[in-house]
Amino acid sequence: MEPLPNSRTEPDGSAVIRVLSYNIRSMRDDTAALARVIAACDPDLVLLQEAPRFFRWRKKLARLAAASGLVILSGGATAAGPALLCSLRATVERTEDVLLPLTPGRHRRGLATAVVRIGGARLGVLSCHLSLDADERHEQAGLLLDRLAGMGVTHAVAGGDLNERPGGRTFRRLGDGLRDCWTAAPWGSEYTFPASAPDRRIDAVFVTEGIEVLGCGVPLGLPGVAEDDLRAATDHLPVLTALRLPASGD
Repeated sequence: MEPLPNSRTEPDGSAVIRVLSYNIRSMRDDTAALARVIAACDPDLVLLQEAPRFFRWRKKLARLAAASGLVILSGGATAAGPALLCSLRATVERTEDVLLPLTPGRHRRGLATAVVRIGGARLGVLSCHLSLDADERHEQAGLLLDRLAGMGVTHAVAGGDLNERPGGRTFRRLGDGLRDCWTAAPWGSEYTFPASAPDRRIDAVFVTEGIEVLGCGVPLGLPGVAEDDLRAATDHLPVLTALRLPASGD
């Protein structure tokens, strides 16, 4: 497997960054293994799904961030599960947690969002966990695209647990408005669920036009990422993406 580029800032202000998207199942599994996987991926931004939402959820999320060498950016219970972590390389411009419309009898869904600067680049960031219901999921994808369009940024990255395989109409809707990073630059492995015997890709990272995708996939074989840890950490496998962001010029 070709090595994934390391994070760096170029002389012209453009930035190479690593973005990790990961469903962590409310940290109900092996949290030490989870922290080791995240740390080994060396991300600048982490898009979490199913972050802790109940008793002492902030402390649990803070412990995971600290153990991974990161800090909390936004989300958690206030976004109904999605959360964002970041390295100290990111300068935070603003954050916003968004609750999506609730269908009675179904799980509340939300979006964790932020605008950050890394090097000379300015980037919108969004983590999502879409509905198990096909119609609701499709509607939520439209709300996600609307939210990205209203963030006031030229470049953005969005990722999460879509609860749908490529080819589904929600996946296609997102792919029509954004670029699917795995399709753009496949790297590592494709399937993300279940972690014990993955046979489908239901987790993905997307970017807006103008961002160069340098590689995207499940980091199997990445130095420091042990297969035992991947199986023990949670029921999903993570998606690691390397991106080159242009300098924003503002």
